[in-house]
Amino acid sequence: MEIIKAETHFNFVKLMKPAVLLSMAVILIGIISLIWHGGPNYGIDFAGGSLIQVKFQSAPDADKIRDSLKPVGFEGSIIQQFGANEVIIRTPQSAATDPQGLTSRVDGALGAAFGKGSYEVRRIEVVGPKVGKDLTRKALLAIVFSWIGILIYVGVRFEFRYALGGIIALVHDVLVTITFMSLFNKEFDLNIVAALLTIIGYSINDTIVIFDRIRENSRKDIKTPLLDIINTSVNQTLGRTILTSLTVFMVLLILFFFGGAVIHDFTFALLVGTVAGVYSTIFIASPIVLLFEKFKPARPRGKSR
Repeated sequence: MEIIKAETHFNFVKLMKPAVLLSMAVILIGIISLIWHGGPNYGIDFAGGSLIQVKFQSAPDADKIRDSLKPVGFEGSIIQQFGANEVIIRTPQSAATDPQGLTSRVDGALGAAFGKGSYEVRRIEVVGPKVGKDLTRKALLAIVFSWIGILIYVGVRFEFRYALGGIIALVHDVLVTITFMSLFNKEFDLNIVAALLTIIGYSINDTIVIFDRIRENSRKDIKTPLLDIINTSVNQTLGRTILTSLTVFMVLLILFFFGGAVIHDFTFALLVGTVAGVYSTIFIASPIVLLFEKFKPARPRGKSR
């Protein structure tokens, strides 16, 4: 069954300039959003502090929880809804050396306000500020090293111009994902780093499929301009790109709505990254190859490397 016809003739390269302008506008909005929010909304993994997950028998009052924690030194705690009758209590205070003491303090404060047996402390996580900074540094290094590794791989397998197009597309995908995470004030933690690395791997796989077809068509028809070769190659792989991405998107959409609060932000990042990956593969990566060709033409096509 053929859902997307192989003989489509969309002029994708013609849309390169509008696509670049759109991407730049989205990324600029992301930068403004990050400045407005005072930086990313770091989770406990990066910011340090304490996280307490509590399940109540009925819907709790956030102000009452916050007031009950003040006497035990948790002023300014952030209370977030987490599923049905559950809340996440975040505080910058850390008790890494005495997590049991933290548990007893929280349990005593909530017990005095809500009564014993009306709640359950389900999870407590504690990260010191030094550990948080170290995790932040390692997360950034993981993303940067993934870019460098992919740059080397694509440069060796294809040519530098292909590697440049692929990396620019990957950087674009990460920045767009961060933009939407910031706009919706989603939390940045280690799960989001895992999501970004997944997006990078997924996007470059899709890009390489198109690059492979561009190289194949270039060798078959050395007289056709590269612009037409790129358009033909993208159209030939369009069905595969759409069907593969649509399948992944549908699975992520189901996880987003029915997977629960624990993976909500993770699947949100993957949803945005999947769409950005398809967009950058078609409108960013391949046209960059053409743009690089104008400044530094490759050797005559048709010759083996």
